Amino acid sequence: MSDAPSVKSIITPTRLEYEFRVGGAHAEFLASLAEGKLIGKRCPGCEKVYFPARASCPRCGIAMSESVEVSDRGTVTTFCIVRVPSENIDLKLPYCAANILLDGSDLPLIALLQECEAQDVCIGMRVQAVWKPKSEWGPTFENIRYFRPSGEPDVAAEMLGAWI
Repeated sequence: MSDAPSVKSIITPTRLEYEFRVGGAHAEFLASLAEGKLIGKRCPGCEKVYFPARASCPRCGIAMSESVEVSDRGTVTTFCIVRVPSENIDLKLPYCAANILLDGSDLPLIALLQECEAQDVCIGMRVQAVWKPKSEWGPTFENIRYFRPSGEPDVAAEMLGAWI
């Protein structure tokens, strides 16, 4: 047995640079965000609306061409209360991340919830997007800073069906 100390961990800085090129449904989706619109796509087979927009239906496997504007209001279907700090996230703990089913969409998205106490968040809570000032908008989902309670009555969990 050696008296040399064993290595328990190593910290090595890394950097990854990506160049992402969009086309079709993604290009339309990002361009619409720059105008303050949320655009999804409707499947001609199952008629589900997917937001963010996709080129083909993940369920039916067929191309989607019909664009559908969805609301920036929705319903919390599930959520997570985060109590562990991260050096890359500058938010007061605890905070909530939630799956939100936007009105007019058939697929929840993950977003940050703010302007409410974590213990007050519930499944069925109605929320609305908080947008950055229009002068800061670009072709990015970061135009929406976070979601906050809308003040509307909660949706009964039974109404959310498969999403809970």
